[in-house]
Order: sequence, then structure tokens, then C-alpha cells
Amino acid sequence: MCGIVGLFLKDPKLESQLGTLLADMLITMTDRGPDSAGIAIYSAPQKGRAKITVQSSHPEVDFKTLDEDLKNAIGTPVRMLIKSTHAVLEVPVAQMEAARSALTHLRPNVKVMSAGESIEIFKEVGLPRDVARRFDVAKMTGTHGIGHTRMATESAVTTMGAHPFSTGSDQCLVHNGSLSNHNGVRRELKRLGMTFETENDTEVGAAFISHKLQTGESLGNALEATLTDLDGFFTFVVGTKNGFGVVRDPIACKPAVMAETDDYVAFGSEYRALVGLPGIENARVWEPEPATVYFWER
Repeated sequence: MCGIVGLFLKDPKLESQLGTLLADMLITMTDRGPDSAGIAIYSAPQKGRAKITVQSSHPEVDFKTLDEDLKNAIGTPVRMLIKSTHAVLEVPVAQMEAARSALTHLRPNVKVMSAGESIEIFKEVGLPRDVARRFDVAKMTGTHGIGHTRMATESAVTTMGAHPFSTGSDQCLVHNGSLSNHNGVRRELKRLGMTFETENDTEVGAAFISHKLQTGESLGNALEATLTDLDGFFTFVVGTKNGFGVVRDPIACKPAVMAETDDYVAFGSEYRALVGLPGIENARVWEPEPATVYFWER
């Protein structure tokens, strides 16, 4: 069943409230996905800096001296902020890929959740309320974000099976539905050079869009391509460095609602996820049309 939330802020004065608003939206969707939860937060990039968010099942071991070990490997200082089972590693943007490569050798059990100039992803098994508290989501600030509560149907309940999935720099995707041709699409994307961490169909959707963007397609065109190349029932919400987009399959059997004011654009699987937003009583509220792409970028 799963629940999706998203919030794109137009008014910079709301950026200090992004985490609080998204956490409340996510928790409201608990009964749609009590197995695991995750959230992607985008903040204004710091010039010349990039962030790699990583996860470990044994953070007390894997994160010990990780910043120093990575510094020695790439030859430049690394700043590390530990949040429970996750850590955000800040490195020069020119060294991001070198740092990712070094991580596979230094800490082979550590998983990369996201990498880019703006994005941080935190996700774990557990109730959305507990996941949000674990990572202090309510204290996070930023320009936009998306979140997901999962009810597992086609793969195990694991951290790596939780959403969002990130398969490109500053890109991520959350999904409600099921893709019927994901195995074939995965094989083709592997042939084109994409790599995968799981057998989850959502990771295929994320990689499909990432590949389109990497080949020069716009976000709008990449989302349009899902309607012809991906089979099944799906509602996708995609996060990028500059904004976010929404697309539903032509049948659109998975619920979705959007709201827009002068201050923000919001998405929820159900309206109740939006009721706590400021000024929602004056928002334009609508159900996204089937086979129609919506996206906002700054």
C-alpha cells in the first residue's frame, strides 16, 4: 500500500520548518506503511562541497575513525556528522567519486544512501514515528524533501529495501505501486552501465530516470518516458537538486493528492497528510491526472 509525501518550498522563510512539516506528514501516513520509512532532505549547496550519506548496521565499528581513514585515502579533510545508523560525510565536490570508491575498500559493509551537493537520505526499518525521531528529522532544514512509508509486498523488510532510492547524484525516487517489467528493464540498464544494490522494483524506476537524466533528458522528458517504458501500477515522486516531479501511470489506481500555495507545493498519498501545512485551507488542491507529468524547479 505505501505512503508518499513531498514538500517543495517556494518561500525561503519556511526552510527552517521543512523537517518538522515533513516529519508530521510522514507520520500521518503510518498506517499505509508501518514496515520502514525514509526521507530525503535537500538543502542549499555549499560551494565546492558535496555530501555522501552512508548507513551501517554496526555504526559503532564502521564509523569509528571513518573520517580520518577517508581523509588519508583521498588526501583531503573529511567532515563527518553521525546520526544513529547513518553518517553524512562532507568532502570537496571534486573528490566525491574518489571518496565513494575509497569507501568500498575502507568499509565494505557500509552502504551509500545518497551523494550530491544538496541531498541527504535517512531510512531504516521501523515505524515512521520512530525513524523520524531516530534521525531528528524535525530539526532538519532545507528547500524541499520527499518521504515514504513502506508496506513491503514484493521484497524483504530491510534498510536497503526502504525508500527513497538514490541512483544518481542529487536524485532520488519514492514509489507506491508495482512494476511488472522491472526485471527486463534492470537487465537493459545494467547493459547500459547502471548498477543496482537490491532486487527492488523501485530501484529500477529510480535508475531508469537517472539514466535518462544522465543522457541529457530533462526531468519532464524522463518522467514522460516512464509512461511508455515502464509497465505496472505506479505513482512516482522524484527529487532532484533543483526541485521535484510527480507522475502516475495511465490507470492511476494508487491514490495521490497535491496542494499548491504561493509558499509551497505539497504531495501526499492522501489529503490527511497535508492538513497540518500552513495555509492549507487556502491552497489549490487537486488529484494529479493519470499519465500526466508535474514538476517544479527553481
